Amino acid sequence: MYMFFFMMIFNLMALSLVRKHYLMSLIMLEFIFITLFNMFYLYLNFFNFEYSMGLIYLILGVVESSLGLSLLVFLVRKTTYMYVNSFNLC
Repeated sequence: MYMFFFMMIFNLMALSLVRKHYLMSLIMLEFIFITLFNMFYLYLNFFNFEYSMGLIYLILGVVESSLGLSLLVFLVRKTTYMYVNSFNLC
């Protein structure tokens, strides 16, 4: 159980360190999602709950990743830069 908390802390630290590069930020957010999904699955398994909530959480994660990827494609086509500092969204 402590492994998931350490993974979450390391993922949040990595997200704060690579926040200038948009693609790496999306990858770190996906690692955070995977860690939370594993914690959620372990919790559901421990208390013998149904796994339908885990499936809903997984579907929401897929939607989040597809939205992030489509935003990345839009920003790269619009600005041709991959770094967040160079974006002027206003």
